[in-house]
Amino acid sequence: MTGTAIHARLIANLLALVALSAGIAHAGDTNASVPAAAPAAPVDAAAVYAGKCAECHGIDRLGLMGPTLLPANLGRLKPADAAAVIRDGRPATKMEGFRGKLSDTEIDALVKLIFTPPAVEPVWGAPEIVRSRVVTADPAHRPEKPVFSADPLNLFVVVEAGDQHATILDGDTFTPLTRFQTRFALHGGPKFTSDGRYVFFASRDGWISKYDLWALEMVAEIRAGVHTRNLALSPDGRTVLVGNDFPHTLVLLDALDLSLVQVVPAQTANGDTSRVSAVYQAEPRGSFVVALKDAPELLELPTAFLAGSEKARRMYGYGPFTEEMLRAAAPLTIRRVPLPGILDAFFFDPTYRYVVGAEQGTGHVDVVDLDSGNVAARLDLPGLPHLGSGISWHRDGRLLMATPNLQRGIVSIIDAADWRVVAEVETPGPGFFMRSHENAPDAWVDASMGPARDTLVLIDKQTLAVRTKLTPAPGKTANHVEFDRYGRHALVSIYEYDGELVVYDARTLAVVKRLPMSKPSGKYNVFNKISRSEGTSH
Repeated sequence: MTGTAIHARLIANLLALVALSAGIAHAGDTNASVPAAAPAAPVDAAAVYAGKCAECHGIDRLGLMGPTLLPANLGRLKPADAAAVIRDGRPATKMEGFRGKLSDTEIDALVKLIFTPPAVEPVWGAPEIVRSRVVTADPAHRPEKPVFSADPLNLFVVVEAGDQHATILDGDTFTPLTRFQTRFALHGGPKFTSDGRYVFFASRDGWISKYDLWALEMVAEIRAGVHTRNLALSPDGRTVLVGNDFPHTLVLLDALDLSLVQVVPAQTANGDTSRVSAVYQAEPRGSFVVALKDAPELLELPTAFLAGSEKARRMYGYGPFTEEMLRAAAPLTIRRVPLPGILDAFFFDPTYRYVVGAEQGTGHVDVVDLDSGNVAARLDLPGLPHLGSGISWHRDGRLLMATPNLQRGIVSIIDAADWRVVAEVETPGPGFFMRSHENAPDAWVDASMGPARDTLVLIDKQTLAVRTKLTPAPGKTANHVEFDRYGRHALVSIYEYDGELVVYDARTLAVVKRLPMSKPSGKYNVFNKISRSEGTSH
């Protein structure tokens, strides 16, 4: 018990004794007033946290076995939901419930604490990154073939946000091969090596995980930041780039064993640092593209770098990190592309020459030519187009690009030849995800950001009209459609704690299978990702 708590307890006891004495003195006096009850001692939230939470979440709230408990890392978790998790725990995780062990007042104090930024900003630089690395399987000696008979290129990685697990699903039979616990709040979509063997995850609180899909086991993990946006993987599978909201850094890792290569400040043209909005692999350009959240510019970095080299392995593989090592790292050439404004979200055209991005707070969408750095076109798209979920397809020999809208029930369809909006298709409400496949006739979009959250809209890719609407589970949120490698089946998430994966025949729209899952937030088909299918995000 802390000194503050002891002091408060002594005061409470003293007041109780005073009240008891007063009661005895006036026991026979019917006119005597009843003394007021002593006020409850204030809860020392820090002491409660230290006693009940720090062992798993860290005394500094940066996370250990459990996730980081800082406001920026809690995502869409509401205080009431946080209180429920503290009280009742989280199923299928090590988070126990404290019902009966903590009072409602203590739980409320804990919730207020974790939603309060720390007085001193945490430090997470190269030494902390290096110390965090855990290798759980020999990264250099892996099985020569899959341990299962399913098609390794038609697997799905299904992220279940409800209880922090991932399921590896056979895309032919829709049978789970394995299910394993992940880090908290995976964010930004997993990334696959070009052969489809390894998948890399990024969690909101900075953990980067490498998983072997052939062996069905984790290979290595490292914590690259405190609040991470996402990761990108170089086309040769040798370099991982991580973009952080906090600290303001870009972290380069050796993809073999996730050893650190270099920490690069995310600096703007004027020398300030910025949060990173997102990092992307631009394979046709041989580069990574980085979007900044606090400055109107893109950064372009080469993907051919130190990672995988013998020098990098000697410097960062297993020994203690030193400043001398960092100074010895090869300089990283960064190209800057100025923008007319800060981009909220964007996608690339299939050639990766053009970036199509929503300019923050303007209703404009800018088409930026990455080769010249010039704005090739500007489109007026009111609301908030969710360009990160945009897709493309071909119609009458022309490339079309389409995006849902987070604020309006509209899907905007753009002709990439002249950057005109050729159609605006109405939906029952704002949507978050849009998906299709080269062999599928429709583009599927949800309306999960509005009252019709249980509705999916199928847009005919040739007529650009709504073909039909589906309600996979009435009253429950339906989102994030993904197709198998052949485009024969569409998998839909019912995004609820008692949710499920609904498998549709993509042409007849018959339900093929339902698999119970806990808030399946996304599912990612290996082949579609590594082939950069036009119907999904990359």
